[in-house]
Amino acid sequence: MITRLSTKFMNICISTMCKSNQISKAEVVLIDGIKLGVYPDIFTYNTLINGYCRFVSLDAAYNILNRMKEAGINPDVVSYNSLISGAVRKSHLSKSLQLFDEMLQSGIRPDVWSYNILMHCLFRLGKPEEANSVFKDIVESGEMYPCTSTYNVMINGLCKNGYVKNAVMLFRNLQRHGFVPQVLTYNTMINGLCKAKRLGDARRVLREFCEYGYEPNAITYTTVMKCCFRCGRLEQGLEILSEMRMKGYTFDGFAYCTVVAALVKTGRIEEADEIAQKMMSNGLVPDLASYNTMINLFCRQGRFDDALKLVDKIERQGLKCDQYTHTIIIHGLCKVGDFAGAEKHLDFMNSLGFGFNLVAFNCLIDCLGKAGHIDQAMKVFDSMEVKDSFTYTILVHNLCRARKFLFASQLLIGCLKSGFHILRATQRAVIDGLCSVGFIKQARKVKTKIRSARLIR
Repeated sequence: MITRLSTKFMNICISTMCKSNQISKAEVVLIDGIKLGVYPDIFTYNTLINGYCRFVSLDAAYNILNRMKEAGINPDVVSYNSLISGAVRKSHLSKSLQLFDEMLQSGIRPDVWSYNILMHCLFRLGKPEEANSVFKDIVESGEMYPCTSTYNVMINGLCKNGYVKNAVMLFRNLQRHGFVPQVLTYNTMINGLCKAKRLGDARRVLREFCEYGYEPNAITYTTVMKCCFRCGRLEQGLEILSEMRMKGYTFDGFAYCTVVAALVKTGRIEEADEIAQKMMSNGLVPDLASYNTMINLFCRQGRFDDALKLVDKIERQGLKCDQYTHTIIIHGLCKVGDFAGAEKHLDFMNSLGFGFNLVAFNCLIDCLGKAGHIDQAMKVFDSMEVKDSFTYTILVHNLCRARKFLFASQLLIGCLKSGFHILRATQRAVIDGLCSVGFIKQARKVKTKIRSARLIR
């Protein structure tokens, strides 16, 4: 005799296989179960829907609904929640709204999770007013109660859409009505304030976080620390770093590289090197972004051999250097005046199959111009396969520095004809330069071309 336990055991097997991305094996278990007389239930199909959404495709997951109906099982709110959530996760936002409407038309009553997913979708579509309207409907309906996740979705969505003030008001209003925020809520609020560069408010929420008896985690501290660095409050950021150390937090590579990048930008190379060495001694395996930060540090110190050794180490570990990695090295070589080495490394990049590196060429032209090698910079410019507005702006600016205003004006006019845009400060430098050396007629011509280009745009 087949018992309910048999179906439960089959569901556990299917769930385990779906979680480990073995969908085909989960289907085999289902088929074998049916052959043995163990029939699936609503949980079986919902598990498959979730698995297909995560690892196969939304269309394949949606087809499970037809299989359910053929088996005499009606989809429920969990079925549609999984589909809507899968659509949002894969950025099929319009499809998620269609699924929500289909659920309503099928007579399936949404639950609080349905509305949470819908609000998240609306925020991602850039429709905060509509998301707020859904939130009000939940609160005022009296039929269901918002959960902590509902509030987190609202706070996160408001912050990401630029309504940080409204997010703070909601956060405080909830507290006044007895809501006790959890760690994730505080992290969401702190992250939103940090992204809006409201460092003072972020630190106040962090203090409040501790006063409630919660222990901020490494993510909380790293978020505030990064905001300190972004706002130019280096010492405050380092204070948070010290506090993290005192509390015994295990740093991840992201936290270390945040500190190293900030120290490098402010010229505190020795301290940055010390932090980088500490990171390596703690046995952390950096990702490519972390390695790029350390390569940048070595290049700033002129330690190109160490930078290239690190590149070899990256390749040995199975990571593949990107264009940014090589651009850092090229820029470092240019900064110390080794232009031959920079061009050689550009050729090396091409041999690796990276193709044309526009950013690296722009760096080379800029450094050549600033070092007084303007003729060489023009040769590099003429040899480039692709140019952008930055390329033209860099060369025009450096031609003005070299007092070659006539060449600069000709290049500026050619740039405007090609539809590129040059910074207004650089345009003014060309006009002022022409006037200063007596080319008044050419200065007027440039002004006319600039006006025409503005009217066309």
